[in-house]
Amino acid sequence: MTRDFVVAVFVVWQGQVLLHLHPKLGKLLPPGGHIEAHELPDEAAKREVLEETGLTIQLIGECAPQSQEIGAPLALIRPRGVQLELIAAGHQHIDLVYFARPLVIQPVLEPFFWTSDFDNPAINEEIRLWCQLAVAEL
Repeated sequence: MTRDFVVAVFVVWQGQVLLHLHPKLGKLLPPGGHIEAHELPDEAAKREVLEETGLTIQLIGECAPQSQEIGAPLALIRPRGVQLELIAAGHQHIDLVYFARPLVIQPVLEPFFWTSDFDNPAINEEIRLWCQLAVAEL
């Protein structure tokens, strides 16, 4: 079994979530992707959203208290969720799910679009539940 760490980011603005139709899977998904070996999860989430949509974001979530001592651990944003996803036989993703807000409102790169239509048949139940939770919390 192989496993990759990935991020999924539900970006919310005015009750809408940023999604795109995934070309291979044929379903609506948020921006996200693999965490590179040199990256922190927070950095990967921001990078993936910027690369895929053109938006800079603020991750929303709790952070552990940050000590000012030299050499103290760096406090990272806690993902809103962590889940294990079967991608193919023998391969899984450990999804770190984040909620975020755009720092500046601007047009997004295609194929991404803002939607509040979470009953769209191209949205599976898992993504629908995350979208509803993200909008309710943000």
